[in-house]
Amino acid sequence: MEPLTIHTGQTAALNRVNVDTDQIIPKQFLKRVERTGFGQFLFFDWRFLSDGSDNPEFALNKPEAAGASVLIAGNNFGCGSSREHAPWALNDYGFKIIIAPSFADIFYNNCVKNGMLPIRLTEQEVNDLLAKAENDLYSLTIDLEEQTVKGEEFEASFQIDPYWKKMLLNGWDEIGLTLLHEEKIKTFEEAR
Repeated sequence: MEPLTIHTGQTAALNRVNVDTDQIIPKQFLKRVERTGFGQFLFFDWRFLSDGSDNPEFALNKPEAAGASVLIAGNNFGCGSSREHAPWALNDYGFKIIIAPSFADIFYNNCVKNGMLPIRLTEQEVNDLLAKAENDLYSLTIDLEEQTVKGEEFEASFQIDPYWKKMLLNGWDEIGLTLLHEEKIKTFEEAR
């Protein structure tokens, strides 16, 4: 995984609450175990019309959302089943940061385990960001070390567990963390 320290990116506003993992990545696309290739199916039932063309009314299909790497969403983002494919799809689509007032716990953990930063801000702060990003190009800078989110006429701070902060700052997943002790593991196994 790539270390995440400071990220500046365009925002996309998904002004919906209770977005579940089946909407993030519908079940018919869960036939693979690789972590890539799922972005094309992200929000499939919302992004595309029945004839397969883009739904012009959907937030991610609007011009101001093109190339966005920061997703702003409503309460309880990532609820529903615990499929890890949901953060895989978001990441593969290009999102590195997700900002919402609340997340489903398993979804939150799956995000940080896959190198994405889910940020909890207050409902008022998220509503302010949604208003700024829904119909205009809007950029944010997220500083993980300082735990801040900054944009034009916006600044907020967020909390993150120190363990996950260290993992993201160093670009480690749990396997990478284990491999930091590879020599000790090897020595132990050889002595055994």
